[in-house]
Amino acid sequence: MTHTRRGYKMEQRDLTGSGDEKSHTNGGDRVAARKADHLEICLSQDVSFRRLTTGFEQMQLVHCALPEVALDRVDTGTTFLGRALSMPLMITGMTGGFAQAEEVNTRLAQACQSQRVALGLGSQRQLLENQQHLRSFSAVRELAPDIPLVGNIGAAQVAQRGGLGAVERILRMVEVDALAVHLNPLHEALQPEGDTDFGGVLAALQQLVEELPVPVIVKETGAGISKEVAQRLADIGVRYIDVSGAGGTSWAAVEYYRGADPRLAEKFWDWGIPTALCLQELRSIPGLHVLASGGVRDGLDVAKALVLGAEMAGAAAPFLKALFAQEGPTVEELIAQWREELRLAMFLTGCAEVERLREVRYFLKGRFMEGR
Repeated sequence: MTHTRRGYKMEQRDLTGSGDEKSHTNGGDRVAARKADHLEICLSQDVSFRRLTTGFEQMQLVHCALPEVALDRVDTGTTFLGRALSMPLMITGMTGGFAQAEEVNTRLAQACQSQRVALGLGSQRQLLENQQHLRSFSAVRELAPDIPLVGNIGAAQVAQRGGLGAVERILRMVEVDALAVHLNPLHEALQPEGDTDFGGVLAALQQLVEELPVPVIVKETGAGISKEVAQRLADIGVRYIDVSGAGGTSWAAVEYYRGADPRLAEKFWDWGIPTALCLQELRSIPGLHVLASGGVRDGLDVAKALVLGAEMAGAAAPFLKALFAQEGPTVEELIAQWREELRLAMFLTGCAEVERLREVRYFLKGRFMEGR
């Protein structure tokens, strides 16, 4: 199948690479093939949660009939990692480390640069084994010099494969403003080749926080971060947490289609903490910069995430699908749509700046809640 977007064309069947690539036995090629599988499955299959939702759909923001601001004066801008953005949005890490990933990442980088939103890279784990596809990561900064760029590595890999030294090597290869370290025990447990040894992760994270020259963002991958885990992270000095809650893409579903134990993958398809609940729980922990991803699907969801205490919202799946869709908005157009939806939500709640959203009340199943 060919996906065309105003001159952008990619053969979806090529995402998995050639048969020769899949037949390689070294670790880097196995990781590359797995990354290609993940991307293709997210494009071709319904990997959404089946029953569990983000919780955003249960929230109704309290309407302000007297906003006392002109709509065109509502400012959706913010600053993240020292860089000015047009709105508090990050296209979160999707891919990298295989042949066609460079085209995906460079296209996303161009969109994020033009629309002034942040961009996350996919897992850079493969760079620990070889640098064959380094350009799929390093080309991004060349095309997006002015926006926050966030690197990405798995927590289990940090703990078991060289720790600080390995991460420093990756940071020297790719210029980033922060490093996301993802916690994904469910995903690792369901992958046939998963790394399920999470021993020593907390100590490894503490070392990274104390010694890396860039901030560390600890994130989940769709199952959420609880208040208890967030407090343990805060206690070792972590200041940035992306809750990446349940309700969007289920990585149990992705592994189901990759050939994991189907009984086990289906049983845990809806495992996780809803994104809205994660945000509600983490508000009580002082000193945290909270990011909200996991099922964020439009500008109104972004507004609701900020009402619940997030400083930034993130999404991947909607922008990945926009990148490949033959019809509908481009990635740039979708970002602009979300920004206008956020602007209108701010106007209708009387907020001239995004920081004011934290003060907005909302009701949930008939019960009014204070913004703080």
